[in-house]
Amino acid sequence: MTTPIYQNPVELLQKLIRFDTTNPPGNEAAIISCLRKIIEEAGLKTTILAKDENRPNLITRLPGRGDAPPLLLYGHVDVVTTAGQRWTHPPFDALIKDGMIWGRGTLDMKGGIAMMVSALLRARASGKKLPGDIILAIVPDEEVGGDYGARFLTENHAELFDGVRYAIGEGGGVTIQMGGKKFYTVMVAEKQICTVRATVRGAAGHGSMPRRGGATAKLARMLNKLENQRLPVHITAVTQKMLSTIGSSLSFPSSAGMKLLLNPTFTDRVLDALGEKSILINPLLHNTVSPNIIQGGNKINVIPSEISIQLDGRLLPQFTPDDMLAELSALLGDEVELEVTTYDKGAGKPDMKHYPLLADILQKADPSGTPIPMLLSGVTDGRFFSRIGIQTYGYLPMDIESELIDTIHGADERIPVAAMEFGTNAISEVMRRFSA
Repeated sequence: MTTPIYQNPVELLQKLIRFDTTNPPGNEAAIISCLRKIIEEAGLKTTILAKDENRPNLITRLPGRGDAPPLLLYGHVDVVTTAGQRWTHPPFDALIKDGMIWGRGTLDMKGGIAMMVSALLRARASGKKLPGDIILAIVPDEEVGGDYGARFLTENHAELFDGVRYAIGEGGGVTIQMGGKKFYTVMVAEKQICTVRATVRGAAGHGSMPRRGGATAKLARMLNKLENQRLPVHITAVTQKMLSTIGSSLSFPSSAGMKLLLNPTFTDRVLDALGEKSILINPLLHNTVSPNIIQGGNKINVIPSEISIQLDGRLLPQFTPDDMLAELSALLGDEVELEVTTYDKGAGKPDMKHYPLLADILQKADPSGTPIPMLLSGVTDGRFFSRIGIQTYGYLPMDIESELIDTIHGADERIPVAAMEFGTNAISEVMRRFSA
């Protein structure tokens, strides 16, 4: 008798990687069709909903005993481009080499999809009902805004998630190393997108007669300030808990450094001392902007009168676009005009009710690691589900080296074979122990 593919999350992940779902354009229909067949052959019904037939969403439900409210598992099957990247192994071949599965999407997040599907269908195969219903939603388009995926579902088919207050999604569960210690992250909150256009102006003129103090000079001053100064320090409750937990696990002087990070008087000095090591912590303590697109000038012999720069802004939870504009204005001064171009409101105050359960599962699965709550510096589809009252916990547990995190969206993305079973077992335990 042939073993069902879902019994082996590694084999399932390999199958999923071999679908090229690079977004844009996504073209997720084929992979959704594959998953639909696997899920229906295991005895569950599926629902397909689509804003565009080439970009469908799949929803299925495993009925429980009714002793607990329904729990949502969700994730996306689109991936980012591999263009211009040099891979050791082809990104869509899903080779297993050196104890790793190599390929685009292994970490973000086809690996997580394989864990969720395997955990769900193993529960179905066991014949033992879980405390509550488990809803699985597999969506497209997370990497380019979610308009065809989570946004479409939550705005047009929210009734599918009636009674759901908690969900498992991406954004956490991985390990980070600090001070020689291992920590498992549990994402309980995420930052908000708040992009800003900054414009500087000056006198135009002939390129043969350079001017001082024009738009390009103002641009230079603006970029210098953004490079060398941070926006104000803000200690949110989640980051306070995260850094305090890390600090209590470390020995001196690392423990003292963590304590100083939580004192706004010393926060930026400690970050400066950490140098490149601060890259993960810095955005958790500030609203941030990254100057990513510059537009100005259209003729080589004409001094531009206007230059604009698009800032990828990220707000801490519960901050507003007005806060972003106020902080940027204080830093950049009157010579820079600021305009918010996009604001994608995030969740409110995080609901930590089930964090102890998730932490306990990780602690028992790997006593050598310490669970910590985490604020994600990026965004996930969790922001859409939060708008219909659902708290997402980023929880795809996997013990991985820090160098692998750097491959997300980059070349040679890969996941340890052993991590797939570890994550599947952890998600299975969440479903078994989730209660009212």
